[in-house]
Parts: sequence; structure tokens; C-alpha cells
Amino acid sequence: MERVKGGDMDEIQVGSWNELQDRLFEDSWDQKYQKHISPYVFRGLNDKDHDPSTTLIRLCHSGSNLDKVERALIRNFHKYSPPDAPRSESFWHLLVICRHHGLPTRLLDWTYSPFVAMHFATADTDKFNKDGAIWAVNFKEAHKYLPQKLKKRISESKAWLFTVEMFSESLKDLDKFDRSKKSPFILFFEPPAIDERIVNQFAVFSVVSNVNVVPHEWLVKRPVTYRKIITPAQLKKEIREKLDQSNITERVLYPGLDGLCTWLKRHYEPR
Repeated sequence: MERVKGGDMDEIQVGSWNELQDRLFEDSWDQKYQKHISPYVFRGLNDKDHDPSTTLIRLCHSGSNLDKVERALIRNFHKYSPPDAPRSESFWHLLVICRHHGLPTRLLDWTYSPFVAMHFATADTDKFNKDGAIWAVNFKEAHKYLPQKLKKRISESKAWLFTVEMFSESLKDLDKFDRSKKSPFILFFEPPAIDERIVNQFAVFSVVSNVNVVPHEWLVKRPVTYRKIITPAQLKKEIREKLDQSNITERVLYPGLDGLCTWLKRHYEPR
């Protein structure tokens, strides 16, 4: 196991399955509660050069009109949704529904589970020749940059992460959220369990207070908030096979026929 420089950031290179587990579960021991309860959330990527970026930025790239595109997407999602589509009076609940169904938003998907992150770092067998990466973000450290109002709210709730309800009580919409602090910050929250996919993926979302801010760029400027663990190409096949044996597959993470068919396709494709 070694730490190497990767452009403008440090990257942690592992050489075995056991080393990968050690790095993913590092710092999980909580002295106060006397249990292993990690302050990290994770995001797995098939290609280490693909950094965490929101679907909205990938759609339009950063620019002065990104906020207008964001509002137009949400407005028209609400306008054209069929009558039986999920509805919510909470803006943030609606934003989760938008993202969950594929609409580009400023939300970014994470997971509490290192194993789910490993799945997404090894799910694309066409990229077994490329190093992957797992980003591990310490949300406690990231939340030190929150506005005082939000720090107080999460402290009073005695929770580690926000819920949509807690978030909605403090900042009801994007305008209030974006104006809550001059310098950008990232907030992590647990989405409502609107279906089995969110539950099985142990999902967490992040949201940035400036739609043009690229999450990984914000993190890199604050090294204490994250680590980037490289899953080497030569290790991917072993990781994938051990995850399959552990039942961390598309069949579980995407309940239903689509997930089943994706799993079967990968399982039977020729190597």
C-alpha cells in the first residue's frame, strides 16, 4: 500500500483485497460510542480519471447559465410529469425524485457502504484494463464548513447527517440555500426511502451551495475531507468476483427485471 501523487491530489494505491478493506474501513472506530461506525461516505468510479461531478455539470459544464438550466429542468419535470408520478410539497424531496429518475441535478450520489462503492468501481467489465477509484469523504469534516444555522440544526437533532425534513425546515428552496453562505459548502443528507434501490444501495446524496462548484474540486482544496483510493486494473477481477460471491450485484442494488438482466449479462459475458 502506498500514497502516490495523482495530478493535484494524493492517491492511495492498494495492492490487494485485504489492503483495500483496510483503507476503506480505516478510521471507522468511534471512541465515544465504542463501536465501528465510520464518518465516511463512498463513491466508486470505474475509471480513476473520472472525478465526482454532478450530472448537471456533465450536461452543461460549469457556466454562468447553469442555474437557469437547473431551474428550467426542475420546472418542466414538475410540469410534464404524468398525474400518477410521485409528488411532494417539499422541494428537496422533489429534487431527490428528479435525480432518482435520471434528471440532471446538482445532487451527487454516494453510499454508506464501501462494498456498494466497490461494486460501482468494478461494474463495467469493459474497463477492467483501467484503474478505478473509490472516493471516501469524511462528512463530519465537510460539515465543518456549513453555515452556523445548519451546524446548529444538525447538532440539535443529534444526527450525523441531515434528512430531507431537517433540510427543508432550515432552507426551503434553492434560492435560500444558495444565499445561506458566501463561500460554497457541501451538505450530505439521507434521501427518503422512496424505493428499494435507495434502500439497497445505502444511498446518501450531497448538494453544493453553488451549482457551478465541482464537488471534487471543492474536496481537493480541503484535503482533510477526503481520500482517493485507487483500485488497480490487475485487482478489479478479484474484487468483482468476491463482490459477486458476497451478493453485491446489480440484482440486489437494482431490484427488478432490469437489475436482474444486467447482472445476468455481466455474469455470462465471455472474458
